[in-house]
Amino acid sequence: MIDLNGIAHIQLSVTDLKRSREFYHRILHETFGMTIQYDDATTFYCIGGRTGIVIREISEANRGVAFDQWRVGLHHFCFRLRSREDVESLHDVLVDMGARVIRAPEPGPWAPGYHSVLWEDPDGIRLEAVFIPGAGNLSVIKDKPLVPPMA
Repeated sequence: MIDLNGIAHIQLSVTDLKRSREFYHRILHETFGMTIQYDDATTFYCIGGRTGIVIREISEANRGVAFDQWRVGLHHFCFRLRSREDVESLHDVLVDMGARVIRAPEPGPWAPGYHSVLWEDPDGIRLEAVFIPGAGNLSVIKDKPLVPPMA
């Protein structure tokens, strides 16, 4: 069996790299403190918190195709935050930047203590950020020790 060590990166395809770069720069770099790895005419890539997010512009052939979370492919992805207060602070940033907030911070039924905010990027790609106290649903993994929180 291969011992999975997380997701190295997620790459998002966007319609306007300049517009999306401003959006993701505010969230990933300014708010989450992720390090900018690449920032050029074709790629915006941040790393931090054992996570990489790559933003690249779509091909010319796909200019007229809008994101649809119910088609095959990405539905949404979710950042794990360290506190309810972080979820609330992120919501404040999203409101300040005029992001389309789909669901303001609220509890959810998916794990004990689940507290999240859901929003969309400029192309309508849905993103979520959640705080779950303790191990949450990861506590069901009995055969492997949980990775301790990073300092």
